[in-house]
Amino acid sequence: MGEDESSFVNWAESLNAYDRDLSGRGAAERTRRAYAVDLGQFVEWAGDRSPAELRHRDVRRYAAGLSSAGAAPATVARKLAAIRGLFDFLVRTERVGQNPADLVSSPKREEKLPQVLSVAQMQGLLEGIPARTPLQLRDRAMLELAYSCGLRCEEIVNLDLGALDFESEQLRVLGKGSKERMLPVGEPAQRALQRYNERGRHALAADPRERALFLSKSGRRLSNSDVTRRLGLWVREAALAAGVSPHSLRHSFATHLLEGGADLPTIQELLGHASISTTQVYTRVDAARLRDAYAATHPRA
Repeated sequence: MGEDESSFVNWAESLNAYDRDLSGRGAAERTRRAYAVDLGQFVEWAGDRSPAELRHRDVRRYAAGLSSAGAAPATVARKLAAIRGLFDFLVRTERVGQNPADLVSSPKREEKLPQVLSVAQMQGLLEGIPARTPLQLRDRAMLELAYSCGLRCEEIVNLDLGALDFESEQLRVLGKGSKERMLPVGEPAQRALQRYNERGRHALAADPRERALFLSKSGRRLSNSDVTRRLGLWVREAALAAGVSPHSLRHSFATHLLEGGADLPTIQELLGHASISTTQVYTRVDAARLRDAYAATHPRA
C-alpha cells in the first residue's frame, strides 16, 4: 500500500475492524474488552498521528513512558502485545505497510510460580464443604468438578445442563477460542454433581428455561466473581492461607497429575493449552517443590 493511500486509514475504522476480526476468530468478550482499553490508551497517546504514520521509535517511546510512570513489566508487555496484534491485523489486511511494534521488545516479566495446594490440603478443602443446603451442594459440586477437570473459572460458569455425561463419565467443556474438549471426571465429582442435580439445583432454579448448570441463590448463572467469593469462604473455613483462587485449583490439578507421572502432552490436552510452553510452568513448580523438600530434609543440604 502506498503512503498516500495508507494516510486515509484512521483509528476508529482500524479498531472496529480489528475487534470484528478478533470476534470472528473466537476471542472471548473479556479479552476483546481488555484489548479495547489498552489500544484506546495508545490511540489517545498517538494524538493526531494516523496508524500509518507511527514508527518503531514511537512505540518504543510509548513503552518507555509506561515504565517511567510505574507500570509493571507485565502491564507494559500486555499493552505491547495488544498493539502488536492490532498492527499485525492492519498489515495482513493491507491497511498499513509495516508493524511498528515488531522491533520493540517486551520487558522481562517477573515469573511467579502458580499457587498450588497439596493433595491433603485439597482433600481437606473439598471434604470440609458440608452438603446440606442447596448452596453447599452447589459449591461442593462446583469445586469438586473444577479440581477434577482442571477447569478455568469462566469454563465453570459457562457449563450448561447436560455438560456431564454420567454414562461415559466425561465432561464437555468449551474453552478459549470456543474450542471444545472432552474431559474425564473422577467419581467424587460425579457423586457431588449428582447430589446437586437431585437435591440442590431445583431449589435454586427460578426459571425452568435457565440452562446454566451452576445457579446463584436468585436462580441466575454464576459470575467469575461469585465463584471466587464462594471459594474464599471455604478456604477460610479450611484455615488455608489467603490467596487461593479458582485458578489455584487448576494449578493443583496439573501439578498433582505431574507428580503422579502424567506426561506434559497429556496435561496440555487436559488443560486446553494451545502451546506446550504454557504447560511447562508446572515442571518448574515441581522442581521448586523438590528443592524445598531437599533443603528441609537432606542432612548436608
